[in-house]
Amino acid sequence: MRFDVITLFPDMFNAIENEGVIARAIKKSHLSIHTWQLREFSNNKYKNIDDKPYGGGAGMVMQVKPIRDCIHKIKQSNPKTKVIYLSPQGQPLKHKLAKELSTLDSITLLCGRYEGVDERIIEHDIDMEISIGDYVISGGELAAMVLIDTIGRQIPNVLGNADSLNDSFANNLLDHPHYTHPEVIDNQAVPEVLLSGHQANIDTWRKEQSIKKTQEKRKDLLYKNC
Repeated sequence: MRFDVITLFPDMFNAIENEGVIARAIKKSHLSIHTWQLREFSNNKYKNIDDKPYGGGAGMVMQVKPIRDCIHKIKQSNPKTKVIYLSPQGQPLKHKLAKELSTLDSITLLCGRYEGVDERIIEHDIDMEISIGDYVISGGELAAMVLIDTIGRQIPNVLGNADSLNDSFANNLLDHPHYTHPEVIDNQAVPEVLLSGHQANIDTWRKEQSIKKTQEKRKDLLYKNC
């Protein structure tokens, strides 16, 4: 999969390009990230890409032309790319949506700043808006990295062990508890069933614990299983 990212701060993406799961996926050519500095598409000597909002109000608004020109440039080589704007007004990012997006070949992510982008971009140039939560952050870059990581994990062979995909939300349940060595620490012991070697009993215990945790922490998810 190819990710094209339209941003004012391309260096922010060094974090996921150089470290962790996504960095390994890039090295193995399972996915690629290409950043586009939006100021390069500005048509004035100061490289401004924003202006005051019509009607007054606080903040600045990102202009149509630089964004539209950048999207056009990306589509010259990837005409079927899905253009996504990271926005608090967008569709909530859920596990199911990440799996659906992971089947695409190309995604373009628009990272907003300031008061956001001119509404005409959203109406005419964007395929989808996605939100990572009901809160506001300073720009779309962090949200784009979250989206890339969430989608990237679903791409075949990105994770070393496919069973790692059986994580929280995979079946509308939270993950079961995990334990590692030592067997006992500070008088706190690992549950005996995990030491039994009886895989069927272990699997049953883990399923029961997943349901219990979901009941305690995210009861709303259980209704989705009905």
